[in-house]
Amino acid sequence: MTEIVREEMEYDVVIVGAGPSGLSAAIRLKQLDPDLSVVILEKGSEVGAHILSGAVLDPSGLDALLPDWRTMGAPIKTAVTEDNFYILGPAGQMRIPNWPMPPLMNNHGNYIVSMANVCRWMAGVAEGLGVEIFPGMSCSELVYGPSGEVRGVVAGEFGKQADGTPGPSYEPGMVLAGKYVFLSEGVRGSLAKEVIAKYDLSKGHSPQKFGLGMKEIWQIDPAKHHEGRVTHTMGWPLGSNAGGGSFIYHLENNQVYVGFVVHLNYENPHLYPYMEFQRFKHHPMVADLLKGGKRVAYGARAISEGGYQSIPKMVAPGVALLGCTAGLVNVPRIKGNHNAMLSGKAAAEAAHAAIKAGRRGDELTTYETDVRQGAIGADLKKVRNVKPLWSRFGLIASLFGGGADMWANTFGMTLFGTLKHDKTDAQATGKASKFKPIDYPRPDGVLSFDRLTNIAFSATNHDADQPAHLRLKDPSIPILVNLPEYDEPAQRYCPAGVYEVVREEGRDPRFQINFQNCVHCKTCDIKDPSQNITWTTPQGGGGPNYPNM
Repeated sequence: MTEIVREEMEYDVVIVGAGPSGLSAAIRLKQLDPDLSVVILEKGSEVGAHILSGAVLDPSGLDALLPDWRTMGAPIKTAVTEDNFYILGPAGQMRIPNWPMPPLMNNHGNYIVSMANVCRWMAGVAEGLGVEIFPGMSCSELVYGPSGEVRGVVAGEFGKQADGTPGPSYEPGMVLAGKYVFLSEGVRGSLAKEVIAKYDLSKGHSPQKFGLGMKEIWQIDPAKHHEGRVTHTMGWPLGSNAGGGSFIYHLENNQVYVGFVVHLNYENPHLYPYMEFQRFKHHPMVADLLKGGKRVAYGARAISEGGYQSIPKMVAPGVALLGCTAGLVNVPRIKGNHNAMLSGKAAAEAAHAAIKAGRRGDELTTYETDVRQGAIGADLKKVRNVKPLWSRFGLIASLFGGGADMWANTFGMTLFGTLKHDKTDAQATGKASKFKPIDYPRPDGVLSFDRLTNIAFSATNHDADQPAHLRLKDPSIPILVNLPEYDEPAQRYCPAGVYEVVREEGRDPRFQINFQNCVHCKTCDIKDPSQNITWTTPQGGGGPNYPNM
C-alpha cells in the first residue's frame, strides 16, 4: 500500500474538542497573547452539535474567564429560583428539605442553560479573538515526535470505504501540529484513552467511574411550567438494582429538561438503563407534569463519576487532558461545566508561560498543580466520598454518610479520609445466572418511547458506507462469551439500540452493530464486561446534531 502523505499545519496550541474546556482554553490563550496561533478541531457538524449536559450552570468558571459575560449577549438567562429534592417510591414521593443539605448543594446563583447554545456563543467569542475553529473535523490519530512527545493530530480524513480501504474520493486529512496539544474530547475520549494508556497516567489513582445520562426536552402545558425550578430525585425505579437519579429543569419557553442518570457500576446485566428512564416518566409526579406535553429532543452521553481520587495524571509530554476528559465532574451536584472552564483557563495559562519561556513538547506540570491545588481540587475534594459510599453501601448510606462528610469538609475536616474505588464499571458486571431478568413495560408512545423512535429526535446520522467506528477486538466474544455469561448486556446498556443479538430460525445467533444509530455516549467502551468494544472517532464526525441540549 502506498504510504499516506499528509500536509502539515503548525500552530502554537492544537485543541481537540469545542466543549466548554476547549473553548475556555482557546479564549484564555488569546486573552494572554493575541499573537498565539490556536486552532480547535470539533468532530460535530457544528459547535454544540454533540453537547449534552445536566444544564444547570455554576457560573464561577465563566466569571473567572469572561467577567463581563452578562453584558456580552451570553445565552444564560434563566436563574434558578426553586430547588427541590425527592426520594421516589412506586406511587409517591418524599421531599428532602433543603436546610440540612451542605451549602455546596445550593443552586442559588446558578442558571438553567442549554450548554450547546452556551458553547456556540463561546465559539463566537473565541473566533472574535482570532481562534480558528474547524467543525466536522474528527481527529483520527495522534502524531508523536522524535522523543515520544505528542506533537499533533491527524484531522479531516475522509473517503474510506466500509472495509477501511481508501475509496475513490479518499482524502488523507492533514497533520495539525502544535507546541502543545489539549485534549478536551469529553468523557472517554479515544485519543485521551490512548494517551492515558501510553504514559500510564492512571497509575496511583482509582479507576474512573461513569454514569449513563439520558435526556429529553419536553414542551409542556404552560400552566405546569415554573421557569427556574430545579428538581432532583433518587430511588424508584432503580431501587437496589443500580445507583442513579433524575433531574427536571424548567427553562424558558415552557420547556423542561427531563434527565435520568444510571451509575454504570450496576451488577445485574439484565438491567436496561434506557427503559428505567422511560419507566421513570410514568411516576405520578412526573407523568402529571408531562401530560399534555410533547417530547421534542432526545440525547445520551456518559458522565465521569469517579471524582477527585479517579483523576489521572493530566499531563504527559506535549499533551494535557482538560475538563470531562480528565473527569472533573462534581457528582452530587451533577455539575462539571464550571470545572471544565476553569481547567481550560489553567491549561492555557500553563501553556502560555511555557511558550513564552521558549519551551515546547514537555509536561505542563503547573497545570496539574493548579487543578489539584486550586478551585477545582477544592470543589471535588469536598464530595470525594459520596460516590464510593453509594457504590459500597447504597443510596441511604450515601445520603447520610456522604451528607455528613460533605458538611465536615465544609469546615476543612473529613469523616472517612479518601475512600477508593476498587474496580472498573466493566468489572462490576455480574453473571446473568445470578440475577433475575427484569420485565419492563412496553413504551406507550405518549410518555415513554422505544429507542429507535427516540433516536430520530437526536438527529443522529452516519454515512452507512463508512467504516464502523465501533470496533470489536475479537468478533467471537459477543456470542461465545458475553451471551452465555452475561446475556450480552450490550443489547440493553446502549441507549441508542446499536447492538443486537439476531436470532434466525435454523441459524446460530449473530451479533449485529448498527453503528449508524450511535449517539457517541461511549457506554459500550466503558461497560462491556469483556472490554471487547472500542469506540473510535467516526470518519467525518457523524453522530447527533443536538439543537439546544
